[in-house]
Amino acid sequence: MSATKFNRILLAVDESPCSERAINYAKGIVADLKPALALVTVVPPTSPTSYGVDPLLGQQPIIVPEVSEIQQQAADKFLNELAVEFQAASETFTFNRIGDVRDEILQVAKEWTADLIIVGTNGRTGFDHFLSGSVSEAIIRKATVPVLVIPLNCD
Repeated sequence: MSATKFNRILLAVDESPCSERAINYAKGIVADLKPALALVTVVPPTSPTSYGVDPLLGQQPIIVPEVSEIQQQAADKFLNELAVEFQAASETFTFNRIGDVRDEILQVAKEWTADLIIVGTNGRTGFDHFLSGSVSEAIIRKATVPVLVIPLNCD
């Protein structure tokens, strides 16, 4: 059995301190393999706010577009700053998506033709896992390429 060389690695990240361990792990892999690298972050859709809304008067919750725009700008800045840290990559691409985190990561992996996905996991179990689900678990189940899961243990 021959070793597979990964040429297109997708790293799913967010701005939480928990993501740092997966980023550092990916830096080592990128330094060794010198692949093309895609950094992807997903901003969940902005939830409607009920602030100042009275349902008794028939007023509907509203979505403040500025909130979504600010989140997108912050995510772009984060990705661009992070991309600079991956000088060893042959090329670096950034993807900033809005939507369901699991679906968007898998979609980027498919569109960009990644041959390895690196994600972190918070290691929740039991009721916490039931409530929050697991992005990494869903990616493992639906991905068509290998997935490397980095345990974060940052609770």
